[in-house]
Amino acid sequence: MWFFSGIVMMYWGYPEVDAAGRLARAAPLDASRIRVSPGDALAGVGVSGAPRQASIEMLAGRPVYRFRFGRAQAIVYADTGEPLVLPASPEMALRIASDWTGQPASAARFEGPLTREDQWTVSGAFRPLRPLMKFSWPDGQEIYVSASSAQVEQYTTRASRVAAYFGAIPHWLYFTPLRRESQTWSRVVIWSSGIATFAAILGIVVGVWIVTPAKRIPYWGMKSWHTILGLFFGVLAATWAFSGMLSMDPFPLEGDNEVAPAIAGALRGGTLNVEGFAGKAPSEALLQVSSALQVKQIELSIFAGEPVLIARESPQNSMIVPVSGDSVVQFDGRRILDLAAKAVEPAHIVEARLVTDYEAYYLDRQHQRPLPVLFIQLDDPPRSMYYIDPKTARIVAGYSGSGSRWNRWLYHGLHSIDLPWLYKHRPAWDIVVLALMLGGGALAVTSVVLASQFLRRVGVRGRVR
Repeated sequence: MWFFSGIVMMYWGYPEVDAAGRLARAAPLDASRIRVSPGDALAGVGVSGAPRQASIEMLAGRPVYRFRFGRAQAIVYADTGEPLVLPASPEMALRIASDWTGQPASAARFEGPLTREDQWTVSGAFRPLRPLMKFSWPDGQEIYVSASSAQVEQYTTRASRVAAYFGAIPHWLYFTPLRRESQTWSRVVIWSSGIATFAAILGIVVGVWIVTPAKRIPYWGMKSWHTILGLFFGVLAATWAFSGMLSMDPFPLEGDNEVAPAIAGALRGGTLNVEGFAGKAPSEALLQVSSALQVKQIELSIFAGEPVLIARESPQNSMIVPVSGDSVVQFDGRRILDLAAKAVEPAHIVEARLVTDYEAYYLDRQHQRPLPVLFIQLDDPPRSMYYIDPKTARIVAGYSGSGSRWNRWLYHGLHSIDLPWLYKHRPAWDIVVLALMLGGGALAVTSVVLASQFLRRVGVRGRVR
């Protein structure tokens, strides 16, 4: 099951809604409709303190500010300054779902507010988002809109659900009754993969022990095939089962140190003060970049304590609009390095370079991770290294502490075979991984056949007696 579902997962994962998906389906912002300043919008919320995040986007045909305060958030219409009352109503949720799918609202079937997990919302990440308003259309699209966030939190199609039933669900043992009990599910995955690892290692030892003295395989038929496949793919079965177990963090290692938060804090340079955006209205920033981007989201951010607006068409296509100054594609790399150098003291940056292509510690088979990025390595005891996206001035990958590099190779390296050369020369990766998967799957099939034959013999003997 693990091998053959792994083949499906090479190309189809578990359904999810990510930043790229949100922007791809979002409507473009209209500068003429953004009439309320960030300060006035926040004042209408009546929440004290600075928001952790703030952005402008379209919601049900109107521009809105989204202010996030930890787990809580507030939404204010950017055309009138009127707060959106949360939790969102089923009517509002239907409009959001209809806009996402492009299907008429009249064709949707409302399946009620879900307060408990189903197969597609079984992860603990959905817990604070409930109740979820579920809508489905005749073409197989299903949308889950959170009443607390007023946005799409899960989206599936008929094809993505079928792929998940053959891929991610059996591979992760993501069966709803089991996954709903998080601790039980974790123990089952850890023990199952641990037993599989032990069984594979035991098979290798027995196979070598039997074959080596005789210098031949003393079996025929299915036993012969099982021995041959075990000698070729047994190590793979052991490493895949073991690396799969590591995904559950069964042996907690030393975590990251405080360097990453220090760098992130230095790059931000303070808290987000929406009053600092009074010098340039979001509508003005939108017009400033309208010739280069079809902007779908404006993030209110800060860099080194200075307010900036980040206009996005997609995660890979964005521009930075300072409150004072002209728009740029990315932040100044030298300034990022200077801020990082001060943040890591008394350690020092011993290597800094611009990474324009994926490498051993910065890989992405789907090419979703940003490029180029700034790489820095420190001379602190764990030899910490970080990758910083100059378009957002944020850390997008990092390795520090005793476990992070080991995890890179023991989990990602062994489990996904994510080796730079194979990724760079696809379909080399596909060919290699498919061959290994099929070999391991064939080994598993012979195991099941031999076990079933043994159990039948035992059953026959028991009935004879």
